[in-house]
Amino acid sequence: MMRSLMLAGVFAAVSSAAFGAACGNDGSGFSNWKAQFAQEAAAAGVGQRGLDALAGTQYATRTIAADRNQKSFKYSLEKFMQVRGADTIVNQGRSRLARNADFYRSLEQRYGVPAGVLIAIHGMETGFGGFMGDANVLSAITTLAYDCRRSDFFTGHAMAALKLVDQGAISPGSTGAMHGELGHTQFLPGNVLRYGVDGNGDGRVDLTNLTDSMASTANFLQQKGWQPGAGFQEGQPNFRVIQEWNAATVYQKAIAIMAARIQA
Repeated sequence: MMRSLMLAGVFAAVSSAAFGAACGNDGSGFSNWKAQFAQEAAAAGVGQRGLDALAGTQYATRTIAADRNQKSFKYSLEKFMQVRGADTIVNQGRSRLARNADFYRSLEQRYGVPAGVLIAIHGMETGFGGFMGDANVLSAITTLAYDCRRSDFFTGHAMAALKLVDQGAISPGSTGAMHGELGHTQFLPGNVLRYGVDGNGDGRVDLTNLTDSMASTANFLQQKGWQPGAGFQEGQPNFRVIQEWNAATVYQKAIAIMAARIQA
């Protein structure tokens, strides 16, 4: 039986808290920020494991460089799909669907989200799990919470990451993408808390496990308002839900197009 991780209230509480640690635009103030953030984390209920993990984080210069240099989202749709290997994703996605049709059918029955959408996201995010990232998740997400550019957005996710360490869902050494995303479809830590699903019934949410990851992705889209049976191309009801997955217009359109081709 699939079980959702019912911790939405925890993330809602930390994301709405008044965080006071001062942000910065380089690494010089990161240590001071961590000391302030540790006090806020403790007040928000983060335990000793999470606080120890925070103390061990380092300013992630690669994450900052990646955050400043996201060129592919400025491409035309045609160029974006070429650069991201859309044809390969579609071809491999069709093979994956044919091999695991019952699995994806069960997800659609439970969540209403068709296989093509889940498979297109999986292929786009990590090449079907081929590369789930090599950045330290905690260092990446705390660096982004400290960095003034998008501190408000990432602070709640940093707090959620410490909660995940407390729970044993991730470790201080867990790796992911440059912005702290985790697993096959690259969930930010706060979204793991809010939408993560124990798809294989082993009692924990592990987004490096394919079953957990696909169930969690489907649950995310369902919770964002996916309408079973409705269209998902631009201008159709479920395209709005795809927009919730990623803010880049070319990404949204690419997912919709590849999903339709995978299912064709």
